[in-house]
Amino acid sequence: MTTLARLDRIENLFPELMRRWARPLQMLDDTDIPADLRVDVSENDHEYLVSAEIPGAKKEDIRVSIDGNYVSITAEIKKEQEEKHGRSLVKETYHGSVSRGFTLASDVDEKSAVAKLEDGVLRLTLPKREGTTSRLLQIQ
Repeated sequence: MTTLARLDRIENLFPELMRRWARPLQMLDDTDIPADLRVDVSENDHEYLVSAEIPGAKKEDIRVSIDGNYVSITAEIKKEQEEKHGRSLVKETYHGSVSRGFTLASDVDEKSAVAKLEDGVLRLTLPKREGTTSRLLQIQ
């Protein structure tokens, strides 16, 4: 791990802690609403593969934004639950949003990117942009 990668992790620590701390306490109960958007990112020579679990979100309520090497995922989640206990009726409704943004090592070719939602899992295929390879600069 390079020194720059270590600094990047430290630099991203504060926003990550604030994002987790700012979640409403009501989301700590036993509902199926995610308290956080979990993301798995892997890469090969040509593309990044991203999986994000977003249970309860519909594809029209999910927004994916790509700006160079920065990817942002935002989802609106709506859940309604109704229970009847004898003569009483309990109806619980939740409406909220989850989001996550992260920086990749290479720029993404946003024109060739693909997003699919299957069984509450958003899968992104993000091709790396051609010609954005890094090189070692010789000191003269």
